[in-house]
Amino acid sequence: MTSTFLLEIGTEELPADFVRQALDQLHERVGRDLRDSRLDHGDVQVNGTPRRLVVRVDGLADRQPDLDEERKGPPVAQAFKDGVPGPAAIGFAKRCGVDPSQLEVRETPKGDCVFASVRTAGQDSVDLLQDLIPSWINGLQGRRFMRWGTGSQRFSRPIRWLLALKGKDLIPVELPGADPPVCSDRFSRGHRLHGDQPVPIDSAEDYSNALTSAGVIVERKERAELIRSQLKASADQLNGAPDCPESLFEELVDLVESPRLLQGAIADRFLALPPEVIITVMQAHQRYVPLKVPEVTPDPLQLAATGVLQREFLLVGNGLEQADALITRGNERVLAARLADAEFFLAVDRRQPSSSRRDALERVTFAEGLGSLLDRCRRIERIANQLVNQLSLDPSQGEAAIRAAHFCKHDLVSQMVGEFPELQGLMGGKYLLEQGETRQVALAVVEHYLPRGAGDQLPSSDAGAVVALAERLELLLSIFAKGERPSGSSDPYALRRAGNGLLQILWDRGWRLDLSGFLRSAVEDWVGLFPEFAIDAPSLHQDLCLLLRQRIVSQLEDEGFAPDLVQAVAGESVAMERLLADPMDVRERLDLLNSLRQSEALPALMAVVQRAARLAEKGDLAESDLSVSAVVTPELFESPSESAMYDILGRLEPLASERRYSDLAEALVKATPVLEAFFDGDDSVMVMADDAQLRRNRLNLLGVLRNQAAVLARFDLIQI
Repeated sequence: MTSTFLLEIGTEELPADFVRQALDQLHERVGRDLRDSRLDHGDVQVNGTPRRLVVRVDGLADRQPDLDEERKGPPVAQAFKDGVPGPAAIGFAKRCGVDPSQLEVRETPKGDCVFASVRTAGQDSVDLLQDLIPSWINGLQGRRFMRWGTGSQRFSRPIRWLLALKGKDLIPVELPGADPPVCSDRFSRGHRLHGDQPVPIDSAEDYSNALTSAGVIVERKERAELIRSQLKASADQLNGAPDCPESLFEELVDLVESPRLLQGAIADRFLALPPEVIITVMQAHQRYVPLKVPEVTPDPLQLAATGVLQREFLLVGNGLEQADALITRGNERVLAARLADAEFFLAVDRRQPSSSRRDALERVTFAEGLGSLLDRCRRIERIANQLVNQLSLDPSQGEAAIRAAHFCKHDLVSQMVGEFPELQGLMGGKYLLEQGETRQVALAVVEHYLPRGAGDQLPSSDAGAVVALAERLELLLSIFAKGERPSGSSDPYALRRAGNGLLQILWDRGWRLDLSGFLRSAVEDWVGLFPEFAIDAPSLHQDLCLLLRQRIVSQLEDEGFAPDLVQAVAGESVAMERLLADPMDVRERLDLLNSLRQSEALPALMAVVQRAARLAEKGDLAESDLSVSAVVTPELFESPSESAMYDILGRLEPLASERRYSDLAEALVKATPVLEAFFDGDDSVMVMADDAQLRRNRLNLLGVLRNQAAVLARFDLIQI
């Protein structure tokens, strides 16, 4: 027999992020524990609202099946004495709950042993659930768990009720350590505004309908679909484009039990604020959905929201229809107060020149031992100068980059960024443009924080990209010089993210930068800047290079490239100097290998090159030798296949030496039949000939092929 199992954990209003985390944990734990308990069941469904976490299991068996086990005991020589069960056999039988006469003797690889057939009667599922339910609740994890009252139980919010049913039967459960005591019952709770009275639940199957009647949409998916459809319908009606990131949408779903979409309006005067300020207040602080003017691409340096945002905005309420007007007015007042604060901050900031804000950075410590934020700005400016000198940039972009580096952190001491840290960089650029700096400089200040993380946009200007590179290089150099390194999951300065961003920018701009050489020179500068750190320059350079190697591999794999191709161009077998001498080179070779794999030209080429490389290991040709004429003597050839191979390698030599990867790959693919003929054709040769001169000559042919192919990639690491 089976029936539906239902568990509802009723609480005070839970944080939205915890609801999502808890549901994932419950789904995993309940499914695992029911399997481990040998309880057959159907779908495990989890749902939640701000006041409840719900688990429903369809078709849960009434009891476990009996468990038949064959238990192995001691060897026969130990178990029996003169054919009679001895102490070892008797003790084993007792542990298994059987009579010694029921023991059987069976052969095993280690000799004859005694066995016992043991049947364990299955337990009733209700008995098992009485122990499992408290373990599921107490096993949930989240941030800021607390003890409530005088009890010992810790949870995100106080647990107020517990509903536990199997079909129509109540599962008696008491939560240990709860204050006040919490025992399971047949009652749930409805929406607070529907009276918040106990809602009797006759059976697990009646639960959803009973809660719907009490004003609660329990199914999370249903609430999400309702909110999404309401947002679209209202936005279409207002001819606006809803700005609702997925993170905000997910939060809205978990903030309400009975969603009602309401429409508010921004006072006209506040549209003079920058659009990002209004959006930040709405989304991050109030959980509202702004409406953008359709088909308008916002300018990051725009100072006013007029023409970008509509007056109307949307919010998801959790109240009754008759309270819509009151709720809307209340939210409009709260929004107006927030925006009035922002208006004040903006006015104060505008009275202060950006240069004086930059000077004020002297009073803000960057990190222990690394001076102030002003010191950091100077180091960023120093690196930006060096980058401009090494990269081929338009002179105007180079000048803008250096000027932007000078001011890049000035807004960190502004009133607006102090209240809304999410706007750092953005406000700095807007203030600079308003105070007479060029658009290039202002945009570079905005963009030097990009990318902020995986999937984020990259700087659109050369100047912004230079300052973004300088900012990340300064962070890596300074924190590593201080002696701190990212370890495991600990990376308080987000150094891995800085390394990823650095590489993404170089690849996006197509810039060729000798990172290893740049870091070597910069490390020498940092030795002089921080004598108190007693920096070991070679060691610091090596550590930075190791981090960037790891970031190259990680970033490329995260972008979807096959791990074996990534290892072939950037793995540990690739020399560090080559890898970091030009990260763009790594990307180009990987793109080429990927295209060869997609065109199915790679397998045949790999087979030949890998075979040549394995045989070449039996010779002594240095891996740096690319010239076939310097190490191979044509006069020793005995077969046309050797001459053909020699001619091919002669044509490949300039392509490999000049690193013309596309031409090299194309030539290798076209030459594959000739290379195969060297091994297996009618005129094939025995590489490991008895004659030492012939053998060395042929091994050198293969060694040159290996070396020329290795300019493109380590083909031995690629999987067919």
